[in-house]
Amino acid sequence: MSHVGDPNGGAPRIVAAIRTAASWRSRSIALLTSGVLALPVLTGCGSSDSGTAAGAAPQDIGAAARANVTDGGTLKWAVDAMPETLNTFQADADAGTQRVAQAVLPALFTLDEHGRPQRNPDYLESAEVVKREPKQVVLYKLNQKAVWSDGREIGAPDFVAQWRALSGKDSAYWTARNAGYERIEKIEKGANDLEVKVTFAKPYADWRSLFSPLYPKDVTGTPDAFNDGARTKLKATAGPFGLKEADRARGTITLERNPRWWGRPAKLDSLVLTAVARDKRAAALAGGTVDVAEIDRADADRIALAERDKGQAINHGPGAAITPASALRSWAIAHSGEEERAEAERQARRETQAAVERYAAEQAGLRGLAVRKSLEPAYTQLALNGASGPLADERVRRAVARALNRKEIAEAVLKPLGLPAQPPGSHLALAGQDAYSDNSDALGSQDAQEARALLADAGWTPAGARMKPKQDAAKAGSQPDGEQQSEDGKRPAAGNHPNDEGTYIVGDDKPGGVRVALLRQARLLDADPAEQTKKGADKHTKTEARLKGGAPGAYAPKGTAAPAPNSGPLGKDGKPLTLRFVLPSGPGSQSLRDVGDRIAAMLKSVGINTETVKVADDSYFKDHIASGDFDLALYSWPGTAYPATDDRPIFAKPEPAADGSLVVEQNYSRVGTDHIDQLFEQAAGELDEDEARDLVQKADARIWAAAGSIPLYQRPQLVAVKPNVANAGAFGFATPHFQDIGFKKPAAAHGGSPNEKNEKD
Repeated sequence: MSHVGDPNGGAPRIVAAIRTAASWRSRSIALLTSGVLALPVLTGCGSSDSGTAAGAAPQDIGAAARANVTDGGTLKWAVDAMPETLNTFQADADAGTQRVAQAVLPALFTLDEHGRPQRNPDYLESAEVVKREPKQVVLYKLNQKAVWSDGREIGAPDFVAQWRALSGKDSAYWTARNAGYERIEKIEKGANDLEVKVTFAKPYADWRSLFSPLYPKDVTGTPDAFNDGARTKLKATAGPFGLKEADRARGTITLERNPRWWGRPAKLDSLVLTAVARDKRAAALAGGTVDVAEIDRADADRIALAERDKGQAINHGPGAAITPASALRSWAIAHSGEEERAEAERQARRETQAAVERYAAEQAGLRGLAVRKSLEPAYTQLALNGASGPLADERVRRAVARALNRKEIAEAVLKPLGLPAQPPGSHLALAGQDAYSDNSDALGSQDAQEARALLADAGWTPAGARMKPKQDAAKAGSQPDGEQQSEDGKRPAAGNHPNDEGTYIVGDDKPGGVRVALLRQARLLDADPAEQTKKGADKHTKTEARLKGGAPGAYAPKGTAAPAPNSGPLGKDGKPLTLRFVLPSGPGSQSLRDVGDRIAAMLKSVGINTETVKVADDSYFKDHIASGDFDLALYSWPGTAYPATDDRPIFAKPEPAADGSLVVEQNYSRVGTDHIDQLFEQAAGELDEDEARDLVQKADARIWAAAGSIPLYQRPQLVAVKPNVANAGAFGFATPHFQDIGFKKPAAAHGGSPNEKNEKD
């Protein structure tokens, strides 16, 4: 077998202490920007529900057999913005970049509606691990019909070029990630040109995540081509669609049917991705500018009202607040003798009338649209910044978690939409996925008395709030002595505090009863039953904890007196317990602020005050979440089929850099442990799928116990479509089949089951 390639060059030196938006995985970008901040929840309940579909919602795409879909036509699909790049491996890739790649580039494995990787037969005849010792070897057998749009066969040279670009060994390539590719030792051509053999230097469980998408060697073969050549165009494609043009002035990307496509031909002639801001989507849908658009709850309500109001007067919208009395008063002012005031009122009346007419026209245009809904593969969490202040103490973080009624929060967001409203029990898998297991018992359910007891054990009491502040109380309050605000009102970056002595950081081996309890809990979570018996594990303690709704370590030491309910705010050494809750202020984030209000009320009930700080959407992540300028915050993380790879940076233990700052990767709560890191590393290298799944679930239990991230609900996915659009909408976890998307034939548009399965031509 001929050896095809081996990357050379030294590994690039990491120069950024804190990796921010420039180093996200593209799957995370849309969820961490405030314009698309979180919404709902799903999951199975109870530790025995591993892999359960309980709480999962099916995809809703207006499924239709291909025989019932018209050949031809153009579908206009709204995206948030024109992609800055068409290279999904670059830092500024976004959801639009992903959408284009899914339609025009090879994906060797795609996800089904349960988030499971499935071999894509359009590109692969087979793919399997053919050797485990002495090194892991994966053999890909390619579809013999698979070719690039320039006629060249897809083959080993494309695999090698992508590996070299993403291995991290050549710093000339500007890549946002290299997860998995750095484990490859070599790539060879197999017995023929249709076989590609990949040998790994280290075992890699998530090998199916690699080479999806696969770019042609023309894009990945040189740093210049990789860095700049694929930002606005692609030299070759190999999907059911090809890239026709990207018109930045019009904000559109046009994809056209690929004449060289060897699979089931695309039903559409063309697919136009159109940049439409979220607050403009109702107007775009009403005016026919787009046929498919993801929308928020407010627009979904407008569509429902449009259908309800058919043939009736509209009693909502900009004219709803006008009462007979206010109309009479406005008329009187407009016809008064005070000319300047009268003219201003007449102008206001003209603007109001125009808004009412515009709204009525839009409502007429929205009538008849369908809203397809499911649960998005992403969950919204409450992040607790454990770098400094009260939340550096794990007892306070646990108290925050135990004060929350996650079920109530999930129901408030999801129940009105008719979606499953069960809070997620895992950080690393969602309900319906094979790796899903409810591990929330490692932290425990809502218990206000336990929350108050944990706070008391940490020294936060009503009496402490009434004490005279000590001059040297460096550890009390949300802003300790020695931690001064900068001139712009922000905190210094985590790790740069002049007085960090005594601050508890998760992972430090400091003595203390709660630390000992956590270690005991961790051993129980990790040990086999036989091992627990052998080591004399405290079975009574574990059983008692399970009965109370949690595991050992989630409770204050026995005998700790909890302050009486409603006994007033808590404090320590005269400093009140107040947490800074940062939320986005934009109109599209109202539901997130509503959730924040609920959380603040729940925390107040156990004596924790919150200071809500509303910031501009465009600065929410960059200037606050990534920089650590918050105590509490709400944002979302996407689900994945590859948690050992994709979720490791999110929960990796922060490490100090040489300059004293903190390298957090994507762990913006700044809470982590060595053991969590070890479990992720073991899972990533475990080729036995059952063993790897068990390691992931153990890591999740540890993450719950650390209490830096509290999953609240799975986001809802609401997509408005013209009623005759087929096989598009709320996809959930599933990868879209772009070749099957189109418009239903007239007979099929008015009949047929919405759950009708696709059939292959």
